[in-house]
Amino acid sequence: MHKDNLREPLDLHDPALRDRAVRAARGQAPFDILLTGGLLVDVATGELRPADIGFVGPLIASVHERNGRSDAARVIDVSGKYIAPGLIDSHMHVESSMVTPRGYASIVVPNGVTTICWDPHEIGNVMGLDGVRWAINASRNLPLRVLVMAPSCVPSAPGLELSGADFDTPELTQLLSMPEVIGLAEVMDMRGVLERGDKMRRVVETGLQSGKLVCGHARGLAGADLQGFACAGIESDHEIVSGDDLLAKLRAGFTVELRGSHDYILPEAVTTLRALPRLPVTLTICTDDVFPDDLVAFGGLIDVLRRLIRYGMPALDAIAATTLHAALRLGRRDLGLVGAGRRADVIVLDDLANLNVRHVFASGRHVASNGQLHDELRADPVPLPASTMKLNPLTEEDFILRAPDLIKGTARMRTIVRPRFTQWGETQAQVVDGQVRVPDGKSLMAVIHRHARAAPVTKMAIIDEWGEFGGAVATTVSHDSHNLTIFGRNAADMAAAANALIACGGGMAVAARGKVEAELALPVCGLVSPQAPSDVAQAFTKLRHATDQIAQWKPPLRVFKALVGASLACNPGPHLTDRGLTDGTTGEIFDPFL
Repeated sequence: MHKDNLREPLDLHDPALRDRAVRAARGQAPFDILLTGGLLVDVATGELRPADIGFVGPLIASVHERNGRSDAARVIDVSGKYIAPGLIDSHMHVESSMVTPRGYASIVVPNGVTTICWDPHEIGNVMGLDGVRWAINASRNLPLRVLVMAPSCVPSAPGLELSGADFDTPELTQLLSMPEVIGLAEVMDMRGVLERGDKMRRVVETGLQSGKLVCGHARGLAGADLQGFACAGIESDHEIVSGDDLLAKLRAGFTVELRGSHDYILPEAVTTLRALPRLPVTLTICTDDVFPDDLVAFGGLIDVLRRLIRYGMPALDAIAATTLHAALRLGRRDLGLVGAGRRADVIVLDDLANLNVRHVFASGRHVASNGQLHDELRADPVPLPASTMKLNPLTEEDFILRAPDLIKGTARMRTIVRPRFTQWGETQAQVVDGQVRVPDGKSLMAVIHRHARAAPVTKMAIIDEWGEFGGAVATTVSHDSHNLTIFGRNAADMAAAANALIACGGGMAVAARGKVEAELALPVCGLVSPQAPSDVAQAFTKLRHATDQIAQWKPPLRVFKALVGASLACNPGPHLTDRGLTDGTTGEIFDPFL
């Protein structure tokens, strides 16, 4: 975006720049760029009003009446169109789109996004500090402002999982001292915060002492626990599960980052918001996670706004939440508003229903038009981190669930019920020659540590209300420790899918009848591909289609996305990790056999 990204927002305070902008505003010097004939989306007042906008370098120098000026090096006629601030994605993970920051920018910038707040905790959980440093370096000199957060939960559930690194006070102090890092990313170990565990007390205190943002993950918290989470110093949440939950979080004083990745929540959220006397200034909008096919097809954050508008949110409210509200949350007075003296992050829209983005300006530079970047992006500036799949090939034997001390008979076993909002269940399973036969209607989940910090022992559990897998799917995209995770019923299929990922450096693979049917290689930390987003999206689409052939999906909970979150041990209820069958509510680890 600039020759020196690190100087933002101080770059706007150059006296020579301000002198020139003041002269241009007063008609004593020409603008660099002048937008004429448009309607201003004024997110401060809620008005739609005719206005022309003049830029000087990265600054907006003037917002004035139409046809009052024509003196500019370049005049762009935007008659009949809407002029709005550049969009700000208040919470997201680039890795979820399985592309590099360069690839991500190539898609979202032409779709109106000029700023993202990236929590790279996926890469942090695989590669530690080196991973976060790579994220920072790979984000420089793009037409997209990438504000990086310091991952707070590496791992997300200490004691219940083992990732590739551990972040505590020394690591977080180092990260939070960097000017590129704007705060402490989502604090996910809710139990650790509420029970005042030593590690989470240190983590949150480090964030508070930095004077930067402290962000949260308050999935399922209500009542006294929600109040306690806020008292601990947590300021935000994006884990909204219902309209009532949204209202409770807003009333508790949290900044809510309403996310688009759980679409079934959005209609109820809109209904809740429209019942309020006014739109809360503490409401922002984010993507959180976007798969590569959806990113390429729908454009990321702009798609969330379009859906919210379809569900009944006024367009001005959606735009205000994604611009001014987000800028206020970030403490960035230069962003979020089309006004004199602000940064010239500006988009031009054809309409306020479909939000077709006609032009994008980033710090005064005309970077995109009609869905296309004007200039090719620079190559990735730093080497891509690879070789993180630290496992030897597996065999069918690694995926046979054996009953201890039982050769033949019936075993009582714990089960994990449902992909999301999990609960404990119980089943009776037949044992033949010491091997557990998975009951009809149920399947197996296996997790294997892949970071070489512990023995790679296969941990297995029976999952219920997932249906029967007619093959196997393996993934190293497995929030948040990103160990190798496999779903299936047949040992040969599970081994084939797992070995495909061990061979390619991580990613996702589908196997059936002992043969690999589809594979998406993600050699960068087992999470990201260096390929173009369109190529990644195409491979991902093939893999998703192959998974559809072997899985019995049942929306909205039993969906493809559930595969990558099934091991998220910080959330309430049972989850399988590389340590075993865990309970995120109590912090216990259980044997699968009762």
